[in-house]
Amino acid sequence: MTPWLQRQRHLIDFTVEALARRKGRNLALLVVYALMVFVLASVLLFSQALRREAALLLAQAPEITVQRLVAGRMDLVPAAHLERLAGLRGVASAQGRLWGYYYDPATQANYTLMVPLTDPPPPGTMQVGPTLARFWRLGVGDVLSLRTHDGRAFPLSVQGILPTDSALVAADLVLIAEADFRAFFGIPAGLYTDLVLKVRNPREVAKVAQKVQRDLPDTRPIIREEILRTYAALFDWREGMVMVLLSGAVLAFMILAWDKASGLSAEERREIGVLKAIGWETSDILAMKLWEGLLVSVFAFLLGYLAAYVHVAAFSASLFVPVLKGWSVLYPDFALTPQVDPFQVFTLFFLTVFPYALATLVPVWRSAVADPDAVMRQ
Repeated sequence: MTPWLQRQRHLIDFTVEALARRKGRNLALLVVYALMVFVLASVLLFSQALRREAALLLAQAPEITVQRLVAGRMDLVPAAHLERLAGLRGVASAQGRLWGYYYDPATQANYTLMVPLTDPPPPGTMQVGPTLARFWRLGVGDVLSLRTHDGRAFPLSVQGILPTDSALVAADLVLIAEADFRAFFGIPAGLYTDLVLKVRNPREVAKVAQKVQRDLPDTRPIIREEILRTYAALFDWREGMVMVLLSGAVLAFMILAWDKASGLSAEERREIGVLKAIGWETSDILAMKLWEGLLVSVFAFLLGYLAAYVHVAAFSASLFVPVLKGWSVLYPDFALTPQVDPFQVFTLFFLTVFPYALATLVPVWRSAVADPDAVMRQ
């Protein structure tokens, strides 16, 4: 071991013993420090996990979704539009979708009723999402009665319950047959909620969307990448809103940490004076105090970040769910895998560790360069 490394090891040993002598003060600071890192890291990890889940789900979304606009609002699409889009060059397939929202006064929640493009359930039956099934305690063969557009009772038998791994998108989903959907909402044949297009060449998606807009001016084509950008912007906005709400607490901690780090107690000043009197150099004292700041801040950072990871992985960030996921009556129950972004970790580490560690040097330098006898007398 080189002399420099051996000296640093001795300095760290002495620093640990010094921290143990003032364990009450340092423990309180460590807990508050770790709590601040925990809160900030939880928000970042949870937002990253939601972004990843959204990206994975939208990867299976249609390449182009075509909506019809009337007076600036979404309207039903006639079958003639579907036939016209199917003949566009570059379009591999075009399908019409049927979906809509149903407000249930009993639960005060909106259900999403949809006709699947493949393997729809038989007429008179339905497949329900796991959250909806758990809320109503539904099982296969049970009957749930809904109210149609004209107020009639519309009983449907549960044919199956959607898997729990699709809870993020299927929590309040009800899949029914096309005939049941049209009868329930009063939509005549030949009309669709929107159209979905599959493009032969993925690099021509934007070009095909331009053709759709040119040939059908009353439509609005939405490509998958635009939906991904919208979700990213939504999560960024929610994450920023939480950070703003927490800024007061973070500022209060910064003031507390600066006060603790920049102010030396009488015992610490006497300790510095004694070290100077027995031959310690100013650089050794500064190194010792720098190690003290780094040990406290780094350990607090690791403790807070690990707690935040467990909070998101094991408890789905329950403290921030209403803000980051949005408000709803039927919350989907799904597990999230925290996503660690190295850039975010470095930024959080830099903003929480280095300011505190450096703040410890200024008062120590003032005491270290002063006369040892004067320091001990003070």
